[in-house]
Amino acid sequence: MSAKKRDSGIGFALERFSLRATEWAGSSWAFTIACVVIVVWLVTGPLFHFSDTWQLVINTGTTIVTFLMVFLIQRAQNKESRAVQLKLNEIVAAISGASNRLIDVEKLSERELRTLHEHYCKLAELSAKEGDLLKSHSIEEATERHKRKLATRKAS
Repeated sequence: MSAKKRDSGIGFALERFSLRATEWAGSSWAFTIACVVIVVWLVTGPLFHFSDTWQLVINTGTTIVTFLMVFLIQRAQNKESRAVQLKLNEIVAAISGASNRLIDVEKLSERELRTLHEHYCKLAELSAKEGDLLKSHSIEEATERHKRKLATRKAS
């Protein structure tokens, strides 16, 4: 979506509305109101003889709220995830010695992510063998260092 489209009237209004709705839905007031609705519904049970219609009212209401909240929560989660990814990308780009291959790593396929995970597991194993858990290396540096250590040990 282009910035121009996103900033258009309806797009901007929907973004602002969903942000406010998300903030409100996570508030103590929203929880309190939900609890009050349930208590009112329970108290009115005897008044309506616990009828099917009485039950249908709460079922329909909660279904509608749940349906809408799924989309609202997913939107908020997508935005938060994107912001975190951008912050992590900035950190990776700024740190000398960090692999720039990790920028936009979230766009890799599941198979590529699994392969990358295996590389980092190997790096963790190499660090554990080194005995200094606070030391960090790139995969290439750690592999090369490990090869040199093995060669030195075999030569001895």
